[in-house]
Amino acid sequence: MQTTATSTVPFIRLSGVERRYRRGQQEVPVLSGLDLAITAGEFVAFMGPSGSGKSTLLNLIGGLDVPDAGEVIVNGEELKSLNDHALTQWRSLHVGFVFQSYHLLPVLTARENVELPLLLTGLNAKERRQHASIALDIVGLADRADHLPDELSGGQQQRVAIARAIVTDPSLLVCDEPTGGLDRATATEILTLLQALNTQHRKTIVMVTHDPQAAAFASRCLHMDKGVLVGSPDSMNEGGA
Repeated sequence: MQTTATSTVPFIRLSGVERRYRRGQQEVPVLSGLDLAITAGEFVAFMGPSGSGKSTLLNLIGGLDVPDAGEVIVNGEELKSLNDHALTQWRSLHVGFVFQSYHLLPVLTARENVELPLLLTGLNAKERRQHASIALDIVGLADRADHLPDELSGGQQQRVAIARAIVTDPSLLVCDEPTGGLDRATATEILTLLQALNTQHRKTIVMVTHDPQAAAFASRCLHMDKGVLVGSPDSMNEGGA
């Protein structure tokens, strides 16, 4: 996996970002003039009440959505300038997603699930298998590669999902409540794994969580409320632990 050094230049920068959704005839603001800077190699957790805009923010950073106003720049790429095809390609190369629901295909083995993102690459079957095996080894599931999802525990399924997220060696991991459905001990194992991916493999990680104990694994915790970041301006706009 890559070992890119941390830079003082923001890896992620949001400037004046606004996002609104329509609910019937009503326009509902979700993000309101949001500014944010995250440096490469950070592990940032976002906390806040439901409806505060946390998941919308993650979707914008991960290129799953685009803002109504403002800029979202990730690793020098202004995402709003990309068309749908280019944005899909950018996500497949640079972003790994981890969600509360594992989204594993039940008829595929752990290795086959991990291989799925590689089908969009030019790798042949042997190379895909090798890459998937490496990813499963990193998350500690090399011995479970041939098991189906229903033969794995919840924590093991999330590890498979994380292996799938890192198999293309993305620079950014976007995690939305990755431990939401897990017991405390299993959640700690998953968070320790994410922390290792951050510190040892220099993955930049942005994570939404409702759990203060989960947020404590991050190098920085930011709080959101009603579509804006709240708290110290320095903590919101400067990278670092």
